[in-house]
Amino acid sequence: MTGASVSGLVLFAISMTGTPGPNIVMLTASGATFGFRRTLPHMAGVSVGFPLMVFSVGLGLGQILTLNPELRRIVQYLGMAYMLWLALRLATAHRVAPSDKTQCGTAHRRVSPLTFFEALLFQWVNPKAWVTAAAAVGTFAGVTSGVWRSDIEISAVFLLVTLPIVVSWAGVGSRVGAFLRTEGQLRCFNIAMASLLVGSMATLLWKP
Repeated sequence: MTGASVSGLVLFAISMTGTPGPNIVMLTASGATFGFRRTLPHMAGVSVGFPLMVFSVGLGLGQILTLNPELRRIVQYLGMAYMLWLALRLATAHRVAPSDKTQCGTAHRRVSPLTFFEALLFQWVNPKAWVTAAAAVGTFAGVTSGVWRSDIEISAVFLLVTLPIVVSWAGVGSRVGAFLRTEGQLRCFNIAMASLLVGSMATLLWKP
């Protein structure tokens, strides 16, 4: 890529990954509910998972789904089900100390922050992530270099851009959490975040 192409890609990546969307909602809510340190695996999953998704789309995964409407529909329904489950998990989350022995089993898992692999998997059902990946690949892939090289370059740029952005939003969430002193305040905040997450699924429902 030329310097101009890289600059354009960096600006595109910042504008798409730094603006509110499902990832931002989840990271902010996790920071507020569980704190910055316990959200680190979630941050890592987004930072690695999204560039990996961009790379996969560049290799032709997006085209496979475009050419197979039934497969795309199945992926959409699975994605909506997963996002609804995450929204419910978010709406019912409350502060639990990592060393709290009173929570166990299913209840404990329900109020735990997302793991690395859960956050990585979330990228594949995130409608904004699909739109961003397809737009990035469609605009910048193969402009001045081969497909493989440009795909690696695009993914690397998103990796470098995504990491500080997810760290920043999780930090914002942890700051917000410091002002939510009661469980009632935190519950209202998380319900609002869960509602935003459900609302983001409208893009899936409106797709033909």
